[in-house]
Amino acid sequence: MKKTTKTKTAAQKKRAIVMKEFKKGELRSGSGALVSNPKQAVAIAYSEGRNAKKKNK
Repeated sequence: MKKTTKTKTAAQKKRAIVMKEFKKGELRSGSGALVSNPKQAVAIAYSEGRNAKKKNK
C-alpha cells in the first residue's frame, strides 16, 4: 500500500493565515472594524477559504 503525501489545499492555507491574523489582533471584518470575537474569526476564515478554493479552480 502506497503512502500518499498530504498537502494543504488553498482553502486550508487561507484559513490558517486568517486565524494567525486574529491571534495577532490584526484581523478586520468587511466593514473595517477589528474582530474580537473568535466565532466571527472562524466564520471569516471559512468564508475566505471558500473564496480561495473557487479562485483556484
